[in-house]
Amino acid sequence: MSLDDRKLDVLRAIVQDYVSTQEPVGSKALVERHHLRVSPATIRNDMAVLEDEGYIRQPHTSAGRVPTDRGYRLFVDKLSRIKPLSPAERRAIERFLIGAVDLDDVVHRTVRLLAQLTRQVAVVQFPSLSRSSVRHLELVPVSTTRIMLVMIADTGRVEQRLVELPAPTPETDVLRLRTAANEKLGGQRLVDTPPLVQDLVDESEPGLRPAMGALASVLLETLVERTEERIALAGTANLTRGGILDFQGSLRPILEALEEEVVLLKLIGSAEPDTATTRVLIGDENEIEHLRATSVISTGYGPGSTVVGGMGVLGPTRMDYPGTIATVSAVARYVGEILAQN
Repeated sequence: MSLDDRKLDVLRAIVQDYVSTQEPVGSKALVERHHLRVSPATIRNDMAVLEDEGYIRQPHTSAGRVPTDRGYRLFVDKLSRIKPLSPAERRAIERFLIGAVDLDDVVHRTVRLLAQLTRQVAVVQFPSLSRSSVRHLELVPVSTTRIMLVMIADTGRVEQRLVELPAPTPETDVLRLRTAANEKLGGQRLVDTPPLVQDLVDESEPGLRPAMGALASVLLETLVERTEERIALAGTANLTRGGILDFQGSLRPILEALEEEVVLLKLIGSAEPDTATTRVLIGDENEIEHLRATSVISTGYGPGSTVVGGMGVLGPTRMDYPGTIATVSAVARYVGEILAQN
C-alpha cells in the first residue's frame, strides 16, 4: 500500500519529534506541535495505518509511537530535505581543515570535526594507495650503495623505502635512475605501474641495469604490494550519550566491532565508486550483526571526481538524518578540495 501525503506528513512529524525529544510521540502532541490541519482522531487513524504497515510501533509502556527501521528508511528515501549548513557551520569546517599541515593532519582533523559536528562516532579512511597516482619519485643517496626512495602520491600520501644497491653507484647515476623512473611512472595510477616498472629494467642501458633492478623490486613493493588500509576513528564516547545498545542491551559488542579495521572499511563503503553518492544504512540493513542497532551515513571523498577513500559516521537509528547527511557531504567536499589543491 502506498501512503498518501498526509500519512507521510504524520510519519515525518513522528520521526522529527522522536529524534528531538527521545520520547514516544502521541497524536495530541503531533496536533499541537505540527500544523497538520486535521483532528486528533484523524491523526490516530493515520498512526494506526502507519503501525499496520510497519513504519511505527508502540513501546510497551507508552501510548505514543516511535519509528521503526522501516519508518526511518522511508523518511530518508522520500521525506527528508537535506538541511543546508549554516554559513557559521561552513566557516567552522573551512577554518578547521584549512590549517592542516599534511595528509595525516587532514585525516585526523576531519575525523575529529565529523565527530564534533554530528556528535556521533566518525570514521575516515586514509587515501587508499590502490586509488592513487604517482606524483613524484625522489631518490636520495644515503651512501654509495644505499638510496632512500620517496614516493609521493597525488593524494599527498608519502611512502619511504631504503634501496640496497648491488654495487657502489655515483650520484650522477642515481640522478639518471630518478629521471627515468619519473618519466615512466609520473602521473600513472599505482595499480597500472607493475608492467611499467618492468619496462624500466628492460629499457635500462646495461651499466644501469643492476641498480635499476634493485630499485624496481623496491618500487613494486611500495607501489603494488601495500594492501593494508589505514583508518582514523573518533567520537566513540558519543555512543554512551546516544542510547545505543545492541540486542543484548550492551554496548560492548558494538565497541568491539568498531575495533576491527575490516569492519570499519566495510562500514564506510570504501568500494563505492561515486564520490557524490551518500549511503545510508539503517538498523537491520547493516550486514555486521553487532551494529544492527545503529545507522551509518557514509560517502566517498577525493580530488575532483576521483574517489580515494571513504568517510562516515555511526550512531543510533534515532538520529538527525537530514542534518547528518548534509554534514558528511559537506566535510567530504571540503576535504576533496584540499586534496585537489595540494
